[in-house]
Amino acid sequence: MNTFKKISFLFVLIVLSSCSIKKNEIVAHRGAWKKKNLPENSIAALRHAIDLKFAGSEFDVWRTADDSLLINHDSHFNKLLIEETNYADLIKFKLSNGEKLPTLHEYISEGMQNNKKTLLVCEIKPSEISQERGKKTAVLTVEIIRKLKADKNTCYISFDYEILKQIRQIDPKTSLQYLEGNKSPKQVKADNINGIDYHYSVFKKHPEWIQEAKDNKMILNAWTVNEPGDMDWIIAHKFNYITTNEPELLIQRVKSKK
Repeated sequence: MNTFKKISFLFVLIVLSSCSIKKNEIVAHRGAWKKKNLPENSIAALRHAIDLKFAGSEFDVWRTADDSLLINHDSHFNKLLIEETNYADLIKFKLSNGEKLPTLHEYISEGMQNNKKTLLVCEIKPSEISQERGKKTAVLTVEIIRKLKADKNTCYISFDYEILKQIRQIDPKTSLQYLEGNKSPKQVKADNINGIDYHYSVFKKHPEWIQEAKDNKMILNAWTVNEPGDMDWIIAHKFNYITTNEPELLIQRVKSKK
């Protein structure tokens, strides 16, 4: 095995083992953007999260009217509905730092550069047109990530349960996390989805789900944890991951509890 293959193999092992071994790892929500006033979901925010060596950097995927996969949180960009607008019309408008809306290909390509730690946490947005369209977006997303050989460095999350089930049909091994918070860990695991990533308030309402997820050896994540008190509560319960808009603050809270 040559040096490059050894490094790649070790990185894969680190990513795959982090969910089952490490606790209170930090996922930068839409990249690490807030402290440096970067655009959310931008290449710059992703790069900053990687440079800070956070365990994960989350991003959001939409499909345009002409089937381009773009990274943006909201369904609209510059008042244009992404799903009903062509790629060329969307990129006429720049992000606040001068970047254009990144394509999935561009975003993943950057995420694979000089990255030895940060998992790419890919949220596939439910389609506002039809559930079938959302499932097709999921398939196209997985295809691009596979082509870029980033499938071992990526996990998938979604509020749309059918999107996750669609991904599981085409990839029996990839890591999946459900976001909606309306199913117990046992229900989720029964559909071969290996993680839950619920709003922290769901876990406060259903604290029994924390241990249930652990007992079922599922990935345990919480979003979007921004306040110190909520951070401390999640840290105390030893989640695998904590998703936050305040990764720099959260790392201080995690260190203070060790």
